[in-house]
Amino acid sequence: MTIATTTMERHRAWGGPALLSFGFRPFFLLGALWAALAMALWVPMLAGKLALPTAFDPVTWHAHEFLFGYLAAIIAGFLLTAVPNWTGRLPVTGWPLAGLTALWFAGRVAVTFSGSLPPQAVAAADLALVAVLAVLLGREIVIGKNWRNLPVVGLLALFGCANALFHWEAASGAYAAQGMGLRLGLAAVLMMIAVIGGRIVPSFTRNWLTKQGAGRLPVQPMQRFDLFALGVLLAALLAWVAAPFAPFTGIALALAGLVHLARMARWAGDRTLAEPLVLVLHLGYVFVPLGALAGAAEILGNGLFGAGSAQHLWMAGGIGLMTLAVMTRATLGHTGHALTAGRGTVTIYGALIFAVLARICAGVWPEAAGVLHSLSGASWIAAFAGFAAIYGPMLLRPRQSTR
Repeated sequence: MTIATTTMERHRAWGGPALLSFGFRPFFLLGALWAALAMALWVPMLAGKLALPTAFDPVTWHAHEFLFGYLAAIIAGFLLTAVPNWTGRLPVTGWPLAGLTALWFAGRVAVTFSGSLPPQAVAAADLALVAVLAVLLGREIVIGKNWRNLPVVGLLALFGCANALFHWEAASGAYAAQGMGLRLGLAAVLMMIAVIGGRIVPSFTRNWLTKQGAGRLPVQPMQRFDLFALGVLLAALLAWVAAPFAPFTGIALALAGLVHLARMARWAGDRTLAEPLVLVLHLGYVFVPLGALAGAAEILGNGLFGAGSAQHLWMAGGIGLMTLAVMTRATLGHTGHALTAGRGTVTIYGALIFAVLARICAGVWPEAAGVLHSLSGASWIAAFAGFAAIYGPMLLRPRQSTR
């Protein structure tokens, strides 16, 4: 019995809302809505016009709710969809999926209203989803003997530990927005992008280019050079987590950035200009080496953007654009729509890229930072609210029949 057959049987057995028929549906939709809402709250918070009942300072709340709030939802949606394909086992659907979604929602409520709650209770509520997800998906991978993807679950567990460290730093009075918890969580996610993106970007590019006819194709993923590139990035990120301002960290980040630009050059991204749904995967990934190079420049003393703006090349660029790219492609594919980007999809890609560029420019021209932060925030909101508007109906309806 194939995974397609068992998945369809599970869907037929579920008679409830389509939203709970596969993991990507609730988590992508709610994650996008939270990304837009959290930014809509953050902009007036930054201007001093709004105060939330949270124990976190405004910058710490903003950093936490992007990295450990929004991103936890997108990781959950992706892995709950991908792991059944990796293992050949049944997906989580129905009320168990609703329970996982409720855990994520409880974390958002707890952090937002943490000013009147015990720190231990807030942390427990916020950590619950990733802890349950790591156990659940680890069990599936072990039973399915899909050993090559076990490191992904290890990175997920590390992401959860980073969130716990973030909560501990915040509760102890440290500035968690620049603490080790945030760096460790960001490093875990960048390694996820490097590992998973290193498979899907060249594979999806090859599939699309093959349909276009003869021409240069990407190299097969996960060759020796890819493993070398992953090792260099891992070493650089570990150095950054442990010693973020050390000269050797800057050198390691510069090397990682150059190696991953060379890695990308093997993926034939320059041939994908005609299909934004494929091109955006390359654009999302390129922020990983660009962020490393910008971070290296800041550490070694020749930076242009400022450390915060350079880090946003990773957070808003690498994570923001790569997740939006995966969300749009996965939603189209798993709901039975053609794998091509329409005007609305291209618009939300453009809005997110503009948001990243405006945020970087705020570091270059601090005298205009207020306006640029507002422009960046508005563009970010447009991107994720646009995703919810365009893709929400697909996520809420049953899969359409293949023509």
